[in-house]
Amino acid sequence: MRDEYDFSKSRKNPYAAQLKKQITIRLDEDLIAYFKGIAAKVGIPYQSLINLYLRDCAASNRKLNLSWK
Repeated sequence: MRDEYDFSKSRKNPYAAQLKKQITIRLDEDLIAYFKGIAAKVGIPYQSLINLYLRDCAASNRKLNLSWK
């Protein structure tokens, strides 16, 4: 490992806009258990699975049908 590195010719990460943003979200425990169960079966982290599901919802422009009774 060098004592010093030359970053004078460095440039910004061109993929920085595609990086994920960490947020805090409150989810029901049974919902987390549901996604953890599916994630264990398919072999991916449950947070990635939730992200994929939400991305699919956004891509297909799904809307919730909310009605207050």
